[in-house]
Amino acid sequence: MGCNRNCGLITGAIIGAVLAIFGGVLIPVGDNLIGKAVEKEAVIVNGTAAFQNWLVPGSAVFREFWIFHVLNPSEVIGEGAQPKFEQRGPYTYRVRYLPKENVTEGENGTISYMLPNAAKFEPDMSVGTENDTMTVLNLAVAAVPALYPGFLMQSLINSFIKSSKSTILQNRTVKEILWGYKDPFLNLIPVGTLNPTVGVFYPYNGTSDGPYTVYTGTEDITQTAIIESYKNKSTLSYWEGHCDMVNGTDGASFPPFIKKNQVLRFFSSDICRSIYGVFQGKQVVKGITLYRFVVPREAFASPTEVGDNYCFCTDQEISENCTLAGVLDISACKAKRPVYISLPHFLHASESIQRKVEGLSPNEKEHETYLDIEPVTGFTLRFAKRLQVNLLVKYSRFIEPLKKVNKSYVFPLLWLNESAVIGDEKAEMFRNKISSRLDLLSTLQMALIIGGSVMFLAFMGSFFICRAQKRK
Repeated sequence: MGCNRNCGLITGAIIGAVLAIFGGVLIPVGDNLIGKAVEKEAVIVNGTAAFQNWLVPGSAVFREFWIFHVLNPSEVIGEGAQPKFEQRGPYTYRVRYLPKENVTEGENGTISYMLPNAAKFEPDMSVGTENDTMTVLNLAVAAVPALYPGFLMQSLINSFIKSSKSTILQNRTVKEILWGYKDPFLNLIPVGTLNPTVGVFYPYNGTSDGPYTVYTGTEDITQTAIIESYKNKSTLSYWEGHCDMVNGTDGASFPPFIKKNQVLRFFSSDICRSIYGVFQGKQVVKGITLYRFVVPREAFASPTEVGDNYCFCTDQEISENCTLAGVLDISACKAKRPVYISLPHFLHASESIQRKVEGLSPNEKEHETYLDIEPVTGFTLRFAKRLQVNLLVKYSRFIEPLKKVNKSYVFPLLWLNESAVIGDEKAEMFRNKISSRLDLLSTLQMALIIGGSVMFLAFMGSFFICRAQKRK
């Protein structure tokens, strides 16, 4: 009887050990199954979950705009005073709602496409209408010194500026500021010389960005969504050295199996450069665990702090010998217009940049850029891309409205938040089609390991207790 009992206990312990070992052995097998399941859905091929989300965004994408309204226009115009700002917004538009165009399969596991640009005003998500009027920088006047540095051309242009009674500031509607208007002094210049229409994002609606060529992942899963070329080139022709390279993806997705210690690189045509994100922490969105990657302060640091940023410094005078942080001169990709990009409210910018304007309040939580990524598939299921558009204002003794500018400074125009979160329907599809399979495999592995271990320990404990009682 004792033998039978002991034999039963030992047998149970052995079964538990076998189950635990089997569960451990299943880890690489399970990982392989997970890998196969991910490869089946993460590659950009018609019929996969990745392709559906890639062709048309899996959720509504919105751009919220905050305009910097000047509170002391008479002092700025008459005395060259430091501008004081009040942000007004949001004015919200739905974007990225059109499917990719000219989708063409290429060689070596690539696919090419164009991104159509369209913006639809969303009054219910805005504080006012597109006809709300703001006092903002005169875009055309401020750009003259950069576009026409010679005194003869500036003197000629100044005659048109005076005739149109243009000043350094102007009153414009939200719609005009964003999407374009006919500038009074440019409209006086003979037809065919210059386009009189200007705007922060002019032209936008009806245009397209690209072509992009990306790897589908069919030949190498680790290259999924990586950009092979942009506008048929692997470089941008805007910067020197490594800064000019088109790196990473477009941010909508990344190669699967994301690790926390990775640096995720992505390209943004809005800022004319590639940038990167680093892991910050975990997030749970609609029952799905995501990794949050944020664009760190170092991405906009000065070359004196981060040496790799040397090639983003293009103007020794404005950057104070490349010692200033937080602003990026992108005039090279904006037809020489003096456009500077920063994080909203000059977040992480040098104090000397922030001191030249009043009314801005940088806040990391509200103004940082982040991507929330499902780590197994590499899909971006929530994001917030935040940036600020600024224009350089310089003194010119030949341009009447710029004669009172005491010293060059970066003038904020507006900041935007382009954001999206996976919709309920897409989230349910993701959970059912991908997450549930992965969870089932992981649960089976852990159940076998834990159950087997508990069974082994329980039976072995009972066996030794039984032996001890028998000795007594």
